[in-house]
Amino acid sequence: MLMKEEKPLVAVVILNWNGKKYLEQFLDKVVRYSSPHQVVLADNNSTDESVTYVRTNFPDVQIIVNTENGGFAKGYNDALSKVEAEYYILLNSDVEVTENWITPLLEVMQSDNSIAGCQPKIRSFHRKGYFEHAGAAGGFLDKDYFPFCRGRIFEAIEEDKGQYNDTIEIFWATGACLMIRADLYHSSGGLDNDFFAHMEEIDLCWRLKRLGYSFYAVGNSEVYHVGGGTLDYMNPKKTYLNFRNSLYMITKNYEGWLFPKIFRRLCLDGLAGIRFLLSGNLTHIGSLFMAHMHYYKALGKLLKKRKEIRSSIATPKALTCVYPKSILWQKFIKGVAHFSDLEGWKK
Repeated sequence: MLMKEEKPLVAVVILNWNGKKYLEQFLDKVVRYSSPHQVVLADNNSTDESVTYVRTNFPDVQIIVNTENGGFAKGYNDALSKVEAEYYILLNSDVEVTENWITPLLEVMQSDNSIAGCQPKIRSFHRKGYFEHAGAAGGFLDKDYFPFCRGRIFEAIEEDKGQYNDTIEIFWATGACLMIRADLYHSSGGLDNDFFAHMEEIDLCWRLKRLGYSFYAVGNSEVYHVGGGTLDYMNPKKTYLNFRNSLYMITKNYEGWLFPKIFRRLCLDGLAGIRFLLSGNLTHIGSLFMAHMHYYKALGKLLKKRKEIRSSIATPKALTCVYPKSILWQKFIKGVAHFSDLEGWKK
């Protein structure tokens, strides 16, 4: 009698688009330090030699080739529909992992079934003593739903002095290195394809928190992230996606009366536009304008998604780890640059 093959425990899934140089630089360590877990390359219809390189040099890496480049969200959704595992780790191709990086993450996930996902500390590959912008030591939202991290408030990046070596609950875990339960990923609908890239992981975390699940930052696991591997942090397209997707996310997930919250956010975006003007970043003003125009165009579809999300009753978890003050005020008026210095929040 044939025994049914057991589902793999962990699948490390690297989404790649024309990232052969990063695969050459980082994939060897991912394969070595992820053993005995499965490593998967999810190629987003690259036009370079990424797939050929991996097939030739890493025959044990499973390769999934998507038929189109649908961005970070659709790319992962398409690929993960073909990956069997109990836990996924969504890993950027420009991440250097460290020895034994998976074990602490897995221990946290297995300690409590209500934990939907977690992340390691994300440190900078180029400045290894400092945190990296995308995720740092765990993500939060402020009262206006601006994202920030332990170790990174806007452009202010902290040095890692061991201050965030603990394991704590957070609002969102970064998509640069996200361990998540595979069944919850699929049952929640996965990442929202309409986001294309940026903030789609925050939207996913928010939806799962609404259902009573939580996310954690695991301080005794760490990786190093190049950052901006696909889009530089000052790229106008990144500005466009961040502003647009933030409005998408709030419209879908905010529990209260939507109009005042969106109106306030639009006004704050206007102040950001003035800041771009004063600093001479005229292309970013155009990105902000287009973000708003495309938000209005998508509003009907977003409201339908909001209605679907609100068809289930929100749990108290939906609002945990939300900073009750304005991170804009703290950073740009009061000059706060460190997470530990934020006022009005027991951290």
